[in-house]
Amino acid sequence: MVFYFTSNVVAPPVTLFMGADKHENEDLIKWGWPEDVWFHVDKISSAHVYLRLGPGQTIDDIPNAVLDDACQLVKANSIMGNKMNDIDIVFILCGQNLKKTPSMEVGQVAFHRDKEVRKVRVVKRINETINRLNKTKKESFPDLRLERETRDRLEREDKKKLLREKKEKEKEEEKRKKEEAELRSYATLMKTENMTTNYDGNDSDDFM
Repeated sequence: MVFYFTSNVVAPPVTLFMGADKHENEDLIKWGWPEDVWFHVDKISSAHVYLRLGPGQTIDDIPNAVLDDACQLVKANSIMGNKMNDIDIVFILCGQNLKKTPSMEVGQVAFHRDKEVRKVRVVKRINETINRLNKTKKESFPDLRLERETRDRLEREDKKKLLREKKEKEKEEEKRKKEEAELRSYATLMKTENMTTNYDGNDSDDFM
């Protein structure tokens, strides 16, 4: 089961989501999208909260208000972190940095490149934010594998379409250049100074 929350601090609203337990967290890790941003309390146990970026967005494009919502949600869903002040929340793009090895426990992850991990300090729990998010909470049982495979298939189709369009444009450009070259060649041949004649300059009608 996956929990979905609506962060309506921006327009249009965005969706935050997290697994119900470590087993769902494991599936979210396995079938996460490259554009998913993963949030977790630093160095202590917590829920895994995700934010899916839109087309063309980067991790630097996340509005501060949405970032605050995600961090508050992570903190509130950490048994230890929820009771603590001044905790750090780490976040990173899943497709770039989350690492899972066979020796790790269920739901446990590490990073490929620690220097790419972002960190935010959360001073305290803000009940107003948590109450607002909890009012939007929905439970669902998505087929995470199917969603990921569908996403990848559509991406492949888009890439093939772009490649076809690129090749067609290249063919059209090549055709255009060839036609221009032929026109230039024809124009050169038709210039008066390049034309020949059988006229010998004698207008006489006399016959010998």
